Amino acid sequence: MKFDMGSTTLSELGKSTVGSSDDLGTLIKWLIQAAEPLEGKFNGAGKAAFDTFKLNADEITAALNGSLSAILGGQSGMDTAFGTGDVELEDNAHQNMGSANFDAARFGAR
Repeated sequence: MKFDMGSTTLSELGKSTVGSSDDLGTLIKWLIQAAEPLEGKFNGAGKAAFDTFKLNADEITAALNGSLSAILGGQSGMDTAFGTGDVELEDNAHQNMGSANFDAARFGAR
């Protein structure tokens, strides 16, 4: 299995997630507005579910945005961890190269 990711992948993903949070709130409001002409057209459990959704739209939006915010925090943490790991890998490689005897590895060298 090969795992290959560019150094900017997670930061670019984070930028997309920030925009998605704003879009999600707008889409929920549009859904409510689009369904308003149907408000008087149905009864029973469907009406109750729609009324509950409409009353709790702000809470639903906040909960979904909170979840997206947590995802964004996770992406940021992963980005930091990958960046730190990359720097540490380079530092360790340079340190080990400094103590290596490359001349001893040359076969036939005198």
